[in-house]
Amino acid sequence: MSETTVNVVVGNITMVDPEVYRYWLDGYSAYEAARRRHQKVNRQKPGYSFEIIKNDTDDNYRAFIAMENYLQNPISLANQPLFQLPSDMQGFLIENFYELDSSVAREILGKKLSSRHRKDLDEIRDKTNVALRSCRRQYDNFKRVFKTVEDMEGPMVKNIQKHFLLSEELAKKYAAIVFFANNRFETGKKRVQYLTFNDLAYCADEMISSWTVGSVDSRKEDLDADFDREFLQTLRELKFLAYDKDASDQHRTLLCNTIKGKISDRAYSDIESDFKTVSRAIISIASGMIHSKELRDFFNDVVEKIVEPCRHSSWTADDMSKFLTVYTSSAYQVEAMGRNPRLHSTLQRYMSTLKKCTITMYHS
Repeated sequence: MSETTVNVVVGNITMVDPEVYRYWLDGYSAYEAARRRHQKVNRQKPGYSFEIIKNDTDDNYRAFIAMENYLQNPISLANQPLFQLPSDMQGFLIENFYELDSSVAREILGKKLSSRHRKDLDEIRDKTNVALRSCRRQYDNFKRVFKTVEDMEGPMVKNIQKHFLLSEELAKKYAAIVFFANNRFETGKKRVQYLTFNDLAYCADEMISSWTVGSVDSRKEDLDADFDREFLQTLRELKFLAYDKDASDQHRTLLCNTIKGKISDRAYSDIESDFKTVSRAIISIASGMIHSKELRDFFNDVVEKIVEPCRHSSWTADDMSKFLTVYTSSAYQVEAMGRNPRLHSTLQRYMSTLKKCTITMYHS
């Protein structure tokens, strides 16, 4: 009698319902999630049993609660024995667990990530209409990422990706939160309330890329949540551009000759008649960044001294972009700048990021 060998593979793949996972992340109780699912199913299959949906929802919720410890330490999710999850499902669970609501993130930006501020979550819930459980999860995620990477050397975005297995896009958002928490930027004043989380996250990414110790310009390996103090100190040497009469007058003439006919008549008239005011705004922000208070007020100062006056004078975003570009290029031709060629790279490093941030903030 011949023998037949049969290979039997017993699989125990953990099934995850993405819709139920979303309800769990959004802070709904298992009962609330089941009720919503039942309402949706009932529209297609009237009379479908609520108990079946409730039992399935309860099973999913129990699994998510059991997974939560692993999601808080994403690297451990691949090695734990309880849940057999394909790699793409692991990625889905992690990315969505750390996904953030922009309105919640905007409220948390700039706050010190401590247990004391965790008590402010009721207020954040009321402002954003996001469930308290979801606010709490997001706040704890922010705090966890901050505590993990705050003392690490090297590129912050890559550190976050390595330790939390997040996409680059999401890691950049967390890097922005770490950057804001580390530098205590003032983002709660009325003047800057209109700025969205995406506005501020974009600016943070540009600052990290250009103005920090870990940026490509500084050639130093350190946490890039810290500003390059040597760069900030050198910015003070640019004051002559705005405060030396000869340099300022020459700069104005060079700029006006270049930009005439390329921007609106209103913007050109403002530059021609009041160049000194806007130039001093640009340079005073630069020279003040070495001081902690002025640095914390960076966004408020840009809005107050540059964005608001130009918007009130009906400059377009294109006017602003062209002005800042020519402001930089014409400054190199000022005689005093010619005697200080080392300041060319400092001015470029400052103005390229200031321009990107200003244009991003240039909206109502």
